[in-house]
Amino acid sequence: MKRVLFVTNGHGEVAIAQRIATELRTFLADAQFHHLALVGNQTGATLSDVGPRRTMPSGGLIAMGNARNLARDLRAGLLGLTWAQAKFLRKARGSYDAAVAVGDVYALAMTLLAKTPSVFVGSAKSVDVAPYGPFEERVLMRARLRFVRDRATALALARHGIDADAANAIADLFESPNDSRIEPAVTGFVPALALFPGSRESAYEDAGFLLEVTRELAASRPELGAVLSIAPGLEAARFAETARGAGWEVRQTTSALVPFVMSLRGREIVRGWQGPIGPLLARVALVFGQAGTANEAAAAAALPVIAFERERDRRDRWYRQRQRGLLGEALAVLPGDLRDAVAGASAILDDPARRQRMGAIGRERMGDAGAARRIAERIADLVAQP
Repeated sequence: MKRVLFVTNGHGEVAIAQRIATELRTFLADAQFHHLALVGNQTGATLSDVGPRRTMPSGGLIAMGNARNLARDLRAGLLGLTWAQAKFLRKARGSYDAAVAVGDVYALAMTLLAKTPSVFVGSAKSVDVAPYGPFEERVLMRARLRFVRDRATALALARHGIDADAANAIADLFESPNDSRIEPAVTGFVPALALFPGSRESAYEDAGFLLEVTRELAASRPELGAVLSIAPGLEAARFAETARGAGWEVRQTTSALVPFVMSLRGREIVRGWQGPIGPLLARVALVFGQAGTANEAAAAAALPVIAFERERDRRDRWYRQRQRGLLGEALAVLPGDLRDAVAGASAILDDPARRQRMGAIGRERMGDAGAARRIAERIADLVAQP
């Protein structure tokens, strides 16, 4: 029986690994797919979790010299966790037919410890924002197969003698637009907005701000409404508690997918959603997103995306700058001051030509769908080699 290990380095990367594994199953029906999460404790339905894991205070945001987040993680035991994960990978030598690193070059460096044919699926870097450096290129050369976000990045690596294919699996993550279960969440909202507060602990606080912006916009738009997407691993009850504290009327429901409805003076304005975001992306006009991968998935679906510079985000500004570099004008980053945020969001809502342009840029930047299957086919060929 063939065995494949996926090694991920972030919350969004887990979703990418699961999507590739789903496609890989069509080529390797009887194979075992295992998953080591270097960051966080997120599990996947299509992958069997293995190895040590732990949620760190930073949620994995320690790149670009973020000394504060790194210090917090070190105090929480990051070095011990990393050592334990490296030990697990060394012990895994000979146990897998292929190992797939999803994320950045650190994920690949760890994966190489397993001494098995390795595949790199790069989700973090692009020449549009940060090219791979000389040290990273040396690590990349040790992978048997390499996939990067876009053609420009693949060409840049090729100029340095490194063969890589352009394949951005994020564009495939949420392809389920015909799921009718979303209808109760969006019915009556014109326009309908999607709120993506993210998948980390900070999502609860960020959701509070997104709800404030939505409330202000709804005051002058009698049919506007929003759907608050609750990422796997987060608690609907905590989002409801945040909203109640801010003056919203919150009604719990018996639906597992639409756990609550938020109203003001009897008018429903926000509904929670715990289902897949693909159907949601097919039915909204605009996204307010403090997320990572979900923002990029929205751009791939040709939706304009607005993010807000919160006070906390000034410490993590590199992350949003990186996303803006990847998405270009598909992403509008507005001030975190409520008044300015509402004015900026309102201007975009009232400008259909700009929203159409943002959507077109997002689709172009993210690339065509089908990358996950192309990656899976190459992995299957690798595994089949004697």
